[in-house]
Amino acid sequence: MASIAALGIGSGLDLNGLLNQLEAAERQRLQPISLQQKSFEARISAYGKLQSALTKFQDANSALNLTPTFKATKSTVSSDVLSVAAANNTPTGTFDVNVTSLARSYSIATQGVADSAAQIGTGAGNVSFTLANGTSHSIDLADGATSLEDMRAAINNAQTDVQASIVNDGSGTPYRLVLTSSNPGTESAISNLTFGGALAGNVSTDGATEMAASNAQMTVNGIAITSQSNVVEDAIQGVTLSLAQQGQAQVNITRDSESITKQVTDFVDSFNELQQLITDMTKYDTGSQVAGQLLGDSGVRTIESRLRSLLSETVNSQFTKLGDIGISRELGGKLKIDENALASAIENDLPMLQEFFAGSDAIEGFADKTKATLGNLLADEGPINSRIKGFESTLERLDDRYLREEQRIASTVEIYRKQFAQMDSMIASMNSTSAYLQQQFASLNAQLGQG
Repeated sequence: MASIAALGIGSGLDLNGLLNQLEAAERQRLQPISLQQKSFEARISAYGKLQSALTKFQDANSALNLTPTFKATKSTVSSDVLSVAAANNTPTGTFDVNVTSLARSYSIATQGVADSAAQIGTGAGNVSFTLANGTSHSIDLADGATSLEDMRAAINNAQTDVQASIVNDGSGTPYRLVLTSSNPGTESAISNLTFGGALAGNVSTDGATEMAASNAQMTVNGIAITSQSNVVEDAIQGVTLSLAQQGQAQVNITRDSESITKQVTDFVDSFNELQQLITDMTKYDTGSQVAGQLLGDSGVRTIESRLRSLLSETVNSQFTKLGDIGISRELGGKLKIDENALASAIENDLPMLQEFFAGSDAIEGFADKTKATLGNLLADEGPINSRIKGFESTLERLDDRYLREEQRIASTVEIYRKQFAQMDSMIASMNSTSAYLQQQFASLNAQLGQG
């Protein structure tokens, strides 16, 4: 406001400073609105954190609502002969594996040529091959693109069943095209290979380089097994064996108690994080006289009430409540795990622990009941989203009110500015008139004195 800076020139008064003080006094009316805005912004943020904590608890609960969680297994192998990967639903057991041969890919090389980049024959050519499983490929080579390098590129670009490479054997005609099945096993072997067009009679295979394909041979607990691949699936139900070398190994599939314990612990920990967050948001610190963002909030009381009811849910099973598996509630509202009791349930009553959490066809499990409660709390029309929407609506009204109040303040300050400008102009005019009169009186006095 450049015009305000000119105030006071006519009167000599600090009208600019006075106008700033009046504006500051007027803007005090914005402070209550601003405090309310910050309060509702803090509540929206607090509910966002609460929503995240509930979602984390929901995720931990969802894991306990899945049967595979309680069928987690771990596998060990006694030697480097093979490695093991076991699915969660794999039956436990010990298996003696004897690998007598590994699966191998078919390979054959052509007779050598002196220059791998030199064109072979005149005109176009083609390479055709068929695998033992019936898959066929025919690769055409244009005139002027019939060198070993051209053949290698064309074969590799055309398909993925056979890979071509060039080997230098160090002789006078050292360059050979080597064709190798991409996969091991007899079904992936090349059963027929022909060179046609310009290549016919100019390119031929070297029978001495042929390496026949073979299948993996092994026994599992004395049962003979043949595999086209060195990655053997379901020779043992739910287990993948990756064969590395010939030899013997013992495979042990055991229940993964640590994984199951962790899932239950995650459930308890996520609930405790949620409970601590609620406690922090609803407490009042008498020392600092600072209240939590959601102290006295009705939505939080609803959530707390439902969570308390949730922890009291019972299941019509051998384990009926959380306390039966070693989970109890402390005075502050958090959960505590009796590690020995939980370990005993996992070790001795795992099917019943599974039924308690995940339920069965006839029984609604604890995790299923928890799922329903958390689903309602986190629903679009649930207490959390309803409160957030309400706060956002109130905040929008406060923003509008703040804007209107700023406009009124600006109008009031503008009135003050005009009034000060008028006063400044009037005083300037009066000062000018006074100066003129003083000049005239001085002139008159001088004339009278001369007379």
